[in-house]
Order: sequence, then C-alpha cells, then structure tokens
Amino acid sequence: MKNFLRKNPQVRTIRVAAADLNAQPRGKRVPSRFAEKVLEDGTRFPLSVLNLDIWGEDIDDSPLVFESGDRDGILWPTERGFLPMPWLEAPTALLPIWMFRDDGRPFDGDPRHALRRVIDRYKAQGLTPVVAVELEFFLIDDSGRNLEVPVSPRSGKRRKAAETMSIRALDQFDLFFTDLYDACEAMDIPADTAISEAGLGQFEINLMHGDDALRAADDAWLFKMLVKGLARRHGFAASFMAKPYEDYPGSGLHTHFSVLDAQGRNIFDDGGPKGTDTLRHAVQGCLSAMHDSTLIFAPHLNSYDRLVPESHAPTGISWAYENRTSAIRIPSGNPKARRIEHRVAGGDVNPYLLLTAILGAALNGIEDREEPPEPITGNAYAQGLRHIPGDWSSAIDAFEKSTVVPRIFSEELIRNLLLTKRQEVHYMNELSPAEQVTIYLDTV
Repeated sequence: MKNFLRKNPQVRTIRVAAADLNAQPRGKRVPSRFAEKVLEDGTRFPLSVLNLDIWGEDIDDSPLVFESGDRDGILWPTERGFLPMPWLEAPTALLPIWMFRDDGRPFDGDPRHALRRVIDRYKAQGLTPVVAVELEFFLIDDSGRNLEVPVSPRSGKRRKAAETMSIRALDQFDLFFTDLYDACEAMDIPADTAISEAGLGQFEINLMHGDDALRAADDAWLFKMLVKGLARRHGFAASFMAKPYEDYPGSGLHTHFSVLDAQGRNIFDDGGPKGTDTLRHAVQGCLSAMHDSTLIFAPHLNSYDRLVPESHAPTGISWAYENRTSAIRIPSGNPKARRIEHRVAGGDVNPYLLLTAILGAALNGIEDREEPPEPITGNAYAQGLRHIPGDWSSAIDAFEKSTVVPRIFSEELIRNLLLTKRQEVHYMNELSPAEQVTIYLDTV
C-alpha cells in the first residue's frame, strides 16, 4: 500500500472511508504525509458513525451513543488498498477501511463484516460464491424545479423519451461514459457492458463476475461513488435512487451468483438447462428469506414506488427459468455458467447488506435441502403470488419479527438497522415529496 503513494507523489491528500448501514462513505481527509500512520496504527472514530440515518444524524436511543459514552472503534485498511478518486479536481486517493473493536473483534454493525461472516460460512463447507452485479442508474439535470434528463453534450437537445438499448442514447453521453470506463480501469472496477434502459436518461452497467464476493460488494460500492462524483464533473447528477420519475421504470441492482466446490466446479451445473438439486435448494433458500429480507432490497421510502406490478420490478415471490417477471430467474445459456439471478433489489441498496442477504439465504437453502415450488411460467404479475411487503413500515416489521433473518445477520446489525429505519420513517414522513427526492437523489 505504501508503494502507491511513492509512485504517485502528486497525491496530496487521502480519504479514509467505510460504508455505514446506508452505504454512505464515512471517514476523514488526511494529508498524504500522514498516510503511513493510518496504515500502521489505523484510524479511530465512534462506532456510532456506521449507524447514522440518511441525513447523517445520530440514532435516537442507540446504545452506541450516550449509553456507552459514544466510544471509538478502530478502523483498518481493507485489502483493497489505495485507489485514485478520478471525480475530484485535485489528485486524491481513497483508502477503504472497516471497523473493529479495541480488542480486535470485528464490529458487527459494520456491513462489510456482515458479508465476511457469510463468506466464512461458505468457506467452512469448502464452497466459494461467484458473484456479478448489474447496476442501473439515472443521469439527471437537477438544476431546475423538476428533474429532467440532461441536455445531450453532443446535440444540445433534451430527449424526453425512453431509449431502451439505444446506441444513440449511449453516444449522446459518450464523453461521460468514456471518462467513466477510464476511471473504472484506474480504480480496478471490472465494468463491462453498458446499455441504455427504459427510463429517462437511465443506463445500466454490468460488473464482471468474480469468485470474491467481498470484492464484488466493494466494486459496487466504489462504482456508485464514482458514477455520482464523475457525473457532477460533467455538469449533471447521477442517481441510483429507486424511482426518480413516476411514469418510468425505476432502477434495480440485479445479482447473479453461482457456487464453486473445492475443486472449482459449479455446483449448480448438471450439464443441462435445469440445474442441479443444489441450485433448487439455493432457490428455495432465497424464496424463504425474500419476504422478511425486503428491507435490505428496498431500504428507503422511495424504494417502494419501484415495487409495483407491471413495472419491470418483481412483487411476487416466485422463481422461473428465463423469465424476467419473476423475482428469481435462472438464465439460459452454457450449463457451465448456470446461475441464479436475484432481481428484487433497487439501485439504492447497500451492496454489502444485499450480498449478505442473498448469499446467506442461498446457503440456508443449501444446508436445509428443501425443494422449491414448481417454477412459474408466463406473467408473474397475473398469478396471485404471495407478495413481498409493499411499503416501508411493513418491511421493517417483517425484518424485525423474522426467524430467518437472524440466521444471516448478527443481532447487533439487526438492532442497529431497525433503529435506523424507524427513525428515518419518522422524519421522512415530515417532508414533502420534493424534499424526499432531494435527500435521496444525492445519497443513495
């Protein structure tokens, strides 16, 4: 890690940052000449900083604040090391960190540690999840009273229409996407295909699959930070909020995963189109946990505007082969790449909590060896399925009362997240819709 700064003497400051429960980067600015101290001694800030609400306020009645004296944790660099921050004007490096207690134990309220715990469960069984994510986002002109698609830098025009898989739409923002891909390469984020989506100024970029789920979550977290920061350099906003426009589809964050055994074989691959018994067990694990985990997939008030029928977002608990109306889709293609696609989450999620919920649920299913119901065919919206919670408060209640959630998440993280979301419900309900959009646009 020290070599990065020696090879990049132009970097004058660094940011040390960890993800809180809302995936907001929390940390410090440090002059680069003191960076080695951070590497050798770590850095300190209160445990409660990873448990703030969406406005960055302390959580009322949290045991992490006054009850415990708002005590510090110690944060150490993750294995990612220093990364450039291409969205800033001055040469700057980011050092991702995660939180531990003074006695060396991981802080269970850190979402990155939640994912690490699930990965360790896989490792204990000689298994390795392989993960890829697809991130949808909007480019937005938020300079006026109403949100609009940005003016095209090429044509000077504003196209107020859906542009599903339009090459023209990609070309209109070619300079932005060229800079974005260059920045992803500099940050070692494996950005692959980009497409335009059905919303106004909506796009999707896939991140390549890999056998390190913790790194996949890091990539998604860093990518969201990069896209939002780089868009501002280009004169507009980028947002991963679930539903910025009432009349257009929202943004999802779809997760694809398979599982390798100790010999590197995909345990979902049976050589044919259906997949193995283990694939079906993993599907059932995901289905069993889906209702109670909705708070992870839809963590904000705006999230539920996306989860409505006929909106290209799943509302019923179901699985299917090659069917994008179902919550769980088994894509077709080469059996060696047989995998599960989990389609519920919005773009506004915390990637660490998302992968924890999905991979943890799948492993529960693999361990329990229960069979799922028959896969559906046709339009899932028209089949009278059991639905995930349709509003924020119901999702919070389901998460709190669940018996499956504690198999995946620690007691401390569950408590902290519930306190956070109940506080956000209280204060968000005091805001106008325009004020709600303002807070979500730049944060999530």
